[in-house]
Amino acid sequence: MKKITKEELLMAYDTCQIQIIDVRSKEEFDQKHIPQAIHIPLEDLAKNTANLSKDHWYVTACGKGGGRSEQGASQLSELGYTAFYLENGTFGWFDH
Repeated sequence: MKKITKEELLMAYDTCQIQIIDVRSKEEFDQKHIPQAIHIPLEDLAKNTANLSKDHWYVTACGKGGGRSEQGASQLSELGYTAFYLENGTFGWFDH
């Protein structure tokens, strides 16, 4: 599990099947989220992987790209998924 930048993520879309998972609260997600991101709160992530394919890459996102997203990517990695956390998070996605 490691971080990925917005630029690296956008380049990887050309060659990989990628899903962004927003691990923030519902209220935070509803305020603003990355287009096509799905919402699974961090506390529910490990028990909600039934619909996740091990053939995909998963990029977790939180507000600033640190604590929660890194924890989420770590959880997914421990379950055998290819997972990254988004550097600078959702706020960084829209600021660049």
